[in-house]
Amino acid sequence: MQQLLIADGYFKKGEFQKALLSYKKLYDKKPFRTDYIYKMVSTHQQLEDYDASEKLIDSALQKRANPSLLIELGYNYQLKDSIDIANKLYQEAINFIDERATHIYAIGQRFEQHSLSEQAIMAYERAAPLLPERNFSIQLARIYGDQGNIEKMFSNYIDYIAYRPENLNNIKRSFNDFVSENKDNENNGILRRTLLLRIQKQPDTYWYELLSWLYVQEKQYSKSFAQEKALYRRNPESLDRIIDLAITAMNDDQKDVATTIFNYILEASQDTGTVLLAHQYLLEIETDTASKKDLKAIDNKYQDLFNTYGKFESTISLQLAYGNFLAFYYDQPETASAFLKQTSQLDVSPYQKATIKLKLADILVLQEKFNEALIYYSQIHSNLKNSTIAQQARFKVAKTSYYKGDFEWAESQLKILKSSTSQLIANDALDLKLLISDNKYEDSTQTALKYYAKADLLAFQNKTDEAISLLDKILTEHKGESITDQTLYQQAKLYEQQRQYEKAAINYQTIIKDYREDILIDDAYYYLAELYNNYLAKPEEAKPLYEKIIFEYEDSIYFVEARKKFRMLRGDAIN
Repeated sequence: MQQLLIADGYFKKGEFQKALLSYKKLYDKKPFRTDYIYKMVSTHQQLEDYDASEKLIDSALQKRANPSLLIELGYNYQLKDSIDIANKLYQEAINFIDERATHIYAIGQRFEQHSLSEQAIMAYERAAPLLPERNFSIQLARIYGDQGNIEKMFSNYIDYIAYRPENLNNIKRSFNDFVSENKDNENNGILRRTLLLRIQKQPDTYWYELLSWLYVQEKQYSKSFAQEKALYRRNPESLDRIIDLAITAMNDDQKDVATTIFNYILEASQDTGTVLLAHQYLLEIETDTASKKDLKAIDNKYQDLFNTYGKFESTISLQLAYGNFLAFYYDQPETASAFLKQTSQLDVSPYQKATIKLKLADILVLQEKFNEALIYYSQIHSNLKNSTIAQQARFKVAKTSYYKGDFEWAESQLKILKSSTSQLIANDALDLKLLISDNKYEDSTQTALKYYAKADLLAFQNKTDEAISLLDKILTEHKGESITDQTLYQQAKLYEQQRQYEKAAINYQTIIKDYREDILIDDAYYYLAELYNNYLAKPEEAKPLYEKIIFEYEDSIYFVEARKKFRMLRGDAIN
């Protein structure tokens, strides 16, 4: 095994003579190993010694008829531009399928390895009627995808779903590379038509599910909802898929559609937990868009729900939502704290108690009662060590210390959390640690960092305008300091929250112009491209920004999405 690794290493480095000698030693010891023959043949071909390749293959064929070796011999002739001989050998290999159809797997694989897609298709199609219990749709789909024949690719993938419905989610992942958010994209249209035809011929549930999935990719949540309703009527056992769709629409800021779906859930469900969940999300959507004069009516709706369903363990989630509403929207943090303290007295699990304490501590931070909040967070961390909620509480200890201006203690906690089992917490901890460590030495008084932390707190308190103003102060009074690019970025995200997209774009442009060597440069390129593409109707200006990430920031977390969106804007047939 070690000798094979050495030989493969030589091959990868382009040291083909050394690779050939190593492979030959292996072959001399085990001449029955066909894989050694292929490796030697490939090495000879790299050295353009096609006669040696041919001699080696002929010698092996004399010992045993092997269709894969015939393909290899044909490919060797193809490399010598003897196309007619090559095609004759390829056909001879395909004819082997008539004698023993199970040869198809080795034959198809060998054709695919040499990108001989037409021959691979012929082989699979020859084998299909001979092995009716087998299915080659997945292989054909992959080949057609490589060819760019999208219609046949989709058709074969769908044939495979009909054969193996349990693989539906895997096929969705394959489709994800070929469809885009743009409903007018040609590939989307092909898949949509293919699915609608299948529904007409054979209305199985997985076609509805797949069509619903496509509409979600296009952010056409109303159309996805229509498919999900059809599925639910056929099998009214669970509303989980419809609930997931409603939450997806809500998170994507399509609140009207989400409201329609949650109201349907209220009508369709007899399960108390599901009904309460729908009510909670509906109230959260209403709160998000409410003016101050609407808040009393929302408060009354919460009270009506508690009158109907009570304040028991079954309504804990609703009680937490109500506490959050009172504190962060209705400007009644003391009432919220008193309410949640009552909730904490219920007979609940340790995890539920910790969740209540976490919200109580957040409300104390909202009131800038930092020391009291730290006590609650620390209790959670001590009582449920190593759990995700304990790590979340520890991060909030660090964040609260940061709000207070105690940067040393915050940084010490963040160092521990960098290895958190929760990737999200670990990433947040690393980002905050870098912010502190990169800026705490700039000024002995740490004024700019303190302003930044205060602006972060104001944003947490839903005082977005004040946060933006304080960030402006940093940009004016501490211009050119290391915190400037982070300030521009944070302010841009707040502008986006307020839908002030032009102002956000200016901030991203400034980062690109003045801070192209800093850590936030790929973030700035990506989010500026997103603004142009999704909100400012400037897709042509988005295209070079996505392209910049593809060619200059390959390690960026935005690389995959940037590539997909760039190719969609460019009008590529496939991703």
